[in-house]
Amino acid sequence: MSVQSDLQKLANKEKARFLVQYFKTSDIFLGIIVPKQRAIAKKYRDLPLSDVEELLHNKIHEYRLTALFILCDQFKKADEATKKTFFDFYLSNTKWINNWDLIDLSARDIVGGWLLDKPKERNILYKLARSKSIWERRIAIIATSAFMKNSDCADTFAISEILLHDTHDLIHKAVGWMLREAGKRDKKALVDFLAGHYRVMPRMMLRYAIEKFDKPAQQKYLKGTI
Repeated sequence: MSVQSDLQKLANKEKARFLVQYFKTSDIFLGIIVPKQRAIAKKYRDLPLSDVEELLHNKIHEYRLTALFILCDQFKKADEATKKTFFDFYLSNTKWINNWDLIDLSARDIVGGWLLDKPKERNILYKLARSKSIWERRIAIIATSAFMKNSDCADTFAISEILLHDTHDLIHKAVGWMLREAGKRDKKALVDFLAGHYRVMPRMMLRYAIEKFDKPAQQKYLKGTI
């Protein structure tokens, strides 16, 4: 028995064809839904890091996502020194964490989780936010969602400002999403951020950011009449 063999048993060709079209990547898909991948990850939660790395370095999308689920599970239960090992491992493997779902389901727990009580070490997020890699830029903004549980939104706003003129729609969506979530904790801070930036924000980013505002307010932002 192995992670790979267990995943292969769950393969669904019809679902795989849909996922190829949906994600529009060169990845190979088995067509396995996320809850089933999480279940496999729990079964192999004690997998050695070397085996997790082997899974992560595979063209099959579900292998990589399951590897990240295992890593997240291990991170939550690890001591401080081992958490640092997982954090470093994650950032040294961003080449393989190369789709939005892989990032959105892992960056908060591992990158944000490690930095949660270490504000002086968060400069790494600003380095990632300026990376040439779209995936590292997305990791930077998504990781800040971990801080929001403490109503700490400063890094979300600061990194959003860095990414304000990014040209990729996957960054527009991620930034808008994180701004919206920050606004749930501190609406005034979001309104203040928008006051200085909404006229130059990409349209999609703005729409995501103001999604929880009432309709009249949304229209004013979209029409530039605030």
